[in-house]
Amino acid sequence: MRATSSVIVGRDAEIELLDEALESARRGAGRAVFLVGEAGIGKSRLAGECALRAYDRDMPVLRGRATSTGLVVPFRPLVEALSSRFRAAGAPDDPELDPYRPALAGLVPEWRAAATAPGYAISLVELAEALLRLLAVLGRERGCVILLEDLHDSDTETIAVVEYVADNVADLPVLLVGTLRPDPGPASDLALAAELRNTASVTELGPLDETAVRHMVDACLDAAPGEVPQAAHRHLSQRAGGNPYLVEVLLADLLDMGRLSRAGGGWLLADHGEATVPTGAVRSWARRLARLDEPVRELLLIAATLGGRFSVGALRVVTGLDDRALFAHLRSASEAGIIAPDGAAHDHYTFRHVLTADALRASLPPAEQAALARRAAQAIEDSAGASLSCDQPGELSGEQRQLVATLRLAAGDRVAASRQFAQVGRQMLDAGASGSAAVLLDRARGLAADAERDDVTVQLAIAQAESGRVDVASALLDDLAPVHVGSPAAEERAQAHTQVAWVATMAEQQQEARRRIRAARALLGSEPRPEQEAALVVVEGHLALLPERDGRDGEGEPGSPGGRGGRERLKEAERSARSAALTAEQRGRPVVACQAWQLLALLSRQRGFDEADACLVRMLEVAERHRLAVSRAEALVRLGTNAFMRTGEATQLETARAAAHELGSLTVLQTVDGLLAMQGVLAGRWDRAREIVDRSVEASARLQNLSAHRYLLLVDATLAAHQGRAREQERALVRFRRAGGEESMLVPLQRGLCQAVGALMAEDRHRATAELDAALAWEREHPSFFYLSGRYGLRPLLRILDGDGPGGNGEAREGRDVYREALDSPGGQLAWNRLFLGMADAVLRGRDGDPLGARRAVEEAGRAAAVFPQAWHLALRLVAEAALADAWGEPVAWLRTAEEYFHEAGVQPVAGACRALLRQSGVSVPQRRGGRERIPAELRTAGVTPREYEVFVLLMERPGNLQIAQRLCISPRTVEKHMASLMAKTGCADRSALCALSAERAEDERQAGIASRQPSA
Repeated sequence: MRATSSVIVGRDAEIELLDEALESARRGAGRAVFLVGEAGIGKSRLAGECALRAYDRDMPVLRGRATSTGLVVPFRPLVEALSSRFRAAGAPDDPELDPYRPALAGLVPEWRAAATAPGYAISLVELAEALLRLLAVLGRERGCVILLEDLHDSDTETIAVVEYVADNVADLPVLLVGTLRPDPGPASDLALAAELRNTASVTELGPLDETAVRHMVDACLDAAPGEVPQAAHRHLSQRAGGNPYLVEVLLADLLDMGRLSRAGGGWLLADHGEATVPTGAVRSWARRLARLDEPVRELLLIAATLGGRFSVGALRVVTGLDDRALFAHLRSASEAGIIAPDGAAHDHYTFRHVLTADALRASLPPAEQAALARRAAQAIEDSAGASLSCDQPGELSGEQRQLVATLRLAAGDRVAASRQFAQVGRQMLDAGASGSAAVLLDRARGLAADAERDDVTVQLAIAQAESGRVDVASALLDDLAPVHVGSPAAEERAQAHTQVAWVATMAEQQQEARRRIRAARALLGSEPRPEQEAALVVVEGHLALLPERDGRDGEGEPGSPGGRGGRERLKEAERSARSAALTAEQRGRPVVACQAWQLLALLSRQRGFDEADACLVRMLEVAERHRLAVSRAEALVRLGTNAFMRTGEATQLETARAAAHELGSLTVLQTVDGLLAMQGVLAGRWDRAREIVDRSVEASARLQNLSAHRYLLLVDATLAAHQGRAREQERALVRFRRAGGEESMLVPLQRGLCQAVGALMAEDRHRATAELDAALAWEREHPSFFYLSGRYGLRPLLRILDGDGPGGNGEAREGRDVYREALDSPGGQLAWNRLFLGMADAVLRGRDGDPLGARRAVEEAGRAAAVFPQAWHLALRLVAEAALADAWGEPVAWLRTAEEYFHEAGVQPVAGACRALLRQSGVSVPQRRGGRERIPAELRTAGVTPREYEVFVLLMERPGNLQIAQRLCISPRTVEKHMASLMAKTGCADRSALCALSAERAEDERQAGIASRQPSA
C-alpha cells in the first residue's frame, strides 16, 4: 500500500515565489525559476502546483520531463512539453511563427512538412529562439508556463536550449520552471551560472520540519489533528529525514505491515521493535551500489555501518586507506549523490537521508552486517584515539564511545555495548548534561549483565533526579536489592540517596528529601566518613530553611523554625555547614563545599551582607578552581542579588545573567530574570519588568522551575500593586497562591512588598499596616532571609507616623523601638530600606525640635530618589503630613512633587491625597484638566471629564460614595454629582449598570494591554 498526500506542506515560501512569478509573467515580465533538491524532496509536486495555479489563471501550460532510463534522447523534455499542449489545443497557426516552423519541426510533429531542406542543420540557437517566439505567442494574452522536470537527466542539447530561454525571457510573458537534483552535471552548472548572471532564481528545497511532516501524514491518512499517535509522527520524521517521498514510502510500509492501523476514532501504532527498512528502498540502493566501483561500494558499506553521519577519521581507521584513496572514494560517493560533506563539521560526512544508511546495511546478510560492525568497533577501540581527534590521547571521546557501543550492539555483544553506554553516560552526567546521561544510562541498564545492572541503576537514579524526575529516581533506588551496611556498594548508594535528597530539597519536596536522608544514613551506619557526613549535613541545613508544609515525618524537635527552638536549629545548621564546607574542600568534594558555602551565605545575612558576600566569594573560588560551571553561575547570581539589595542597581545581576546564558541553564536564567524584573519594579522601570514577566513566567511553569515561577508570579503581583492596579494585583496573587506561594519563603515579600504597598497606593494606611504586621508575624514563626518585606524600612516609618507626639505615649515609644531595631539590623543597611529609615529619622528629628537635622535626614534619604523614584515620592507624601504638623522641612514642595509623580503614573488615590493635604495647608491647588488622553474614546465623546472618569474607574470595585470620596479626597456630595452626570452621559439606568460598565471597560483595557505586549508576527 502506498499512502500519498493530496496537499503540499512546508513549502509556503516556494509557492509564494511561484505565485509572484506567475503574476509577473501575466504582466509580460518573464522569469526563470529552478527548483533544486534531492530525489523525493517534492520538486515535482511544486511543479504540479505551479501548473494548477497557472490553469486557474487561464494560462497555457507546457510540461515535459527528461528520461531516467539512461538513454540519450535529444530534446525529449521539450518535445513532451510542446506535445502536452498541442495534443489537446492543436498547434498554433499564428503567421508570426511561420519563419520559425522549420526550426521547430523537430519538436512539433504537425510542422514536419515545413522542415528545412536537406543538408541544412538547425543550430541550437535557432531552435532556442524559435521556441522562445512560440512561447511568446502562446502567452501573448495571459502569459504562459513551460515546466521542464528532471533536467539533471536531460541531454546536453536540451540544456543549451533551456539556458538560452532563461537568459532571454525577461521581457516576454513566459515563466520557465525547471527542476533538478543538486548532483554535479550540466543542469546544475546551468542553474548556478544563470543565478550568477541574475537571469534565474534558484531555490533549494530542504527537508520538511517535524510540523510539516505531521501535517503531511495527517493528509495522507485523511486524519484529523491528534488522531495519529505522536510516536508514529516521530518515527516517520526521524527516519525519512524530512523527505516527502520517503515519508510516504515509510508510511505505506507501516500500513502494509500492520504496525499502523485504524482503532476506534483514530490510529494505533503497534510496537514491534526496531523498524525495518522498506524492501523497495533496499532493492533500489542495492542496484545503485552495483553500479559503483568495488572500493567505493566497500567504503559506503563501512560508512553505513558507522551510521547516517560518520567522521573521516573513523572511516580511515576502519578501512585502513591512505588519505589519497580515501578522499578519492569519498568524492566518487559524493558525486553519486549518496553522501555529502556535513556543513556543521568539516571532518564529517552524512548520507543524504538516514534511510540511505539503513538501506545499505539491510542489503547485507545479517551475519555479514554483524561481522562488519565487529570489525569497525575493534578498529576504533584499537586506535584508542591515536588516529582520531579525542578528548585525551589514548582515550576514546564520548562520541566515539557511543559509536563503539552502537557497533558492539549491532555485532550482538550487549554487555560490551552496555559498558560503553554507561561510561559515556557517566561522563555526560559529570558534565551536567543530565538529560542525555539519563537516556544513555537507561540504555546501558537494559543491556547490562546482572552483576553490573545495580551499579548502572544507581547512576541512572542520579541522572533522573538531576533531570527533575525525583519520583523516578526514588523508585529506581528503592527497587535495588539490599546490600551490607558500610560496604562499598552501600556507600555508593548512600551518595546517590544524598544527591536525590538535595534535588528534592531544591524542589521543596520535603518528605521525599527526608526519606532519602534516612536511607543514606541507614546505608552508612553509625559512623560515616567526614565527607559523607558533610554532604548529609548540607542537605539537612538547606532543608531546615524551608517552611513546614508536610510535618516532620515523625522526627525532629518541636517548635516552629522561626521560634526559639527553630533559631537554635538554624544556629546548629550554620555551625555544621561551616564545618562541612571546610571538610568538603579538604576531602575533595567541591560540589558539597559549594553547597555548604551557599547555605552559609544565606544564614550569615543576619550578621551582615559583608559576611554573606565573603561566603559567596569562597563558593565562587571553589567553583572556578574545580570548573563547576553551575555552581559558578549560582554564586554570581547570589552575589548579584546581594548587590541589588544593597544598592538597588542591577549591574551584577546582568553579569550573572550573562554567565547563566553562557552556561545554557534555563533554570538559572529564569531565576536571574525574576530578580531583574523585581529590580525593575522597585526602580520604577515598569515596562522592563512587564516584558521580563511576560517572557519568562509561562516558560518557567513549562520547565517546572517552581521557585522561579513563584517569584515571577509575585513580581507580577508586585508590579500591579506598585502601579495601583488592585484588580490586576489580586488576579496575579490568585495565580501565586495556586502555585503554592503562600506555603513558600516568599510570604513576607507578598505581604510587605506587594500587598502593603498596594494598600498605600489605594491610600489605605490601616490595611498597609496590617499587611506589614502579618509579614512580621510570619517571619517570627519561620526562617526568613528576605529583607525587603517592610520590617526594616516601611513598617518603622508607618509606626512612627502613627505616633501622636514626641515619645509621649506607648505607641510612639514602640515606633521608636521598632525604628532602632531596624536601624541596627543588616536589613536596615539595604538601599530600599535606608530610604524609609532615613525619612523616619527625619520625622523623629522634626518631632524632637530639630528641623535642621530633619532636613538633612530628608536630603540624605533623597540620594536614593534616582534609584527608587516611586518609593521616594511615596515617602515624600507620607512624611509631608508630619512635616506640616511639626512645622519643619518643605512639605508643600514635597506634596507638589509627589502629586505630579503619582498623577503622571496614574495612581490617582495618592495624587488626590496630595492635593487634599495641599488644600488643608492653605495652598491653592489648581484643578487638573489633564488626563483626557486616558479616557476611552466613547466616554470622551460622551463628555466624561477627567474627574468623572476617576470616579468611573473606581466603580468596577462597587465601592460606596463615602469610600470613593475618601480615595479621591473629595466630598460625598461631589461624588453624588459625578455619579448622576456619569449615568446621564453613559445612558446607564442605575448605579448597578454603571458599575458593570466600569468593570467591562477595565477588562477590555486589560486585554488590549496584553495584546499590545505580544510580539508581532
